[in-house]
Amino acid sequence: MSDRFHEPEKSSAGDPRRIFIPAPTGGSAGRAPSAPPAAPPRPGGPRRSPPAGPPPGPGPGPGRGGPGGPAGRGPGGPAPARAPGPRRGLRRPRLRRVLLGLAIVLVLALVGSFLYARSIFNKIDRVDVSSSLTSASHGTNYLVVGSDSRANVKKGDAGFNGSEVAGQRSDTLMILHLEGGKVTMLSIPRDLYVPIAGTGGSQKINAAYNGGPTRLVDTISQKQGPLQIPIDRYMEVDFVSFAGLVDALGGITIDIEHPAHDTNLGLNLPKAGAVKMDGKTALAYVRSRHYVETIDGRQVEDPTGDLGRIKRQQQFLSAVFAKLSKTKNPFTLAHAANGMTGGLRIDDKMSLFDALRLGWGMRGIKPNTLKPLPVDNARNASGAVLILRQQEAQPILNQVR
Repeated sequence: MSDRFHEPEKSSAGDPRRIFIPAPTGGSAGRAPSAPPAAPPRPGGPRRSPPAGPPPGPGPGPGRGGPGGPAGRGPGGPAPARAPGPRRGLRRPRLRRVLLGLAIVLVLALVGSFLYARSIFNKIDRVDVSSSLTSASHGTNYLVVGSDSRANVKKGDAGFNGSEVAGQRSDTLMILHLEGGKVTMLSIPRDLYVPIAGTGGSQKINAAYNGGPTRLVDTISQKQGPLQIPIDRYMEVDFVSFAGLVDALGGITIDIEHPAHDTNLGLNLPKAGAVKMDGKTALAYVRSRHYVETIDGRQVEDPTGDLGRIKRQQQFLSAVFAKLSKTKNPFTLAHAANGMTGGLRIDDKMSLFDALRLGWGMRGIKPNTLKPLPVDNARNASGAVLILRQQEAQPILNQVR
């Protein structure tokens, strides 16, 4: 015999009388299981299963009101409304959407910038010199040619001196050597007397350009020549493009030692010191072959001739590179690049990434200008020429080979 306060008599597993009887949920056996209790359970009474249905909410406890629960709530009364907490579940998706939107905008900006840069790059004319390009033993050499082409120069443009000259001449020859985050710049005099590749004879190196860029590259890099400088990349820009670049950058500043002028090019620099130049003035400064300085009240033409031009060209390029490296506005840089495309020519192997690598390598760097190649003045069938002193020149040339 058993009752609710004693353990019932155990039966064997095979006993047919063995059935499952759920525990009563009310205070007596005859009460409906779902009916709420009529009175609080007696202290020490058995623990009963909770009634079916959703949980009633937080139970009574100390500090919640009266003795049985919150203020104004009796035992068995309705559960109070819970105060709204922070909606973390809504904030996180909102933050994710913001971050996703920013990522999409950034990707679109990068893609748009790349497509715009590629559209500008694709406008640049190519020069078929890939068969003559070689590789320096260290670093990368860019041959930069300033062309004296007048094909597209009109009255009022920079580089126009009142007459039109047919054909092209290389007015500036420079090697830009990039290595280990440093830029080294070497100028080659246009009157340097050298063997011209493919001709079997010697002339001023400027004459090699008349035979085309390939002949010029071969003349500079040939093993039997005095220079033997390997050329990795070729770039050619005319004077109009130089002027457009300077104007797009808002002008450049060059320090001059004395007031100077060149009446042939309309150059007039009345004051010494830091002079801000626009494109037309800067190019006249670079091109001047009759550069006259005012020294102690006397008019003195630069006695160094072509070597003086080289020095001014180096000043010019250093000023342009410095201005480019300080320019943070992407629209200004894009405008500068777009302004140069009409007069810029590059080798047929150069890719957009090669061009971007060059631009990135030049940012924030002041080029190290090598001292001029040692030469002697001479005169022969080609006129006034410069003869390279080869033994003295080797330490300089080795820095870009």
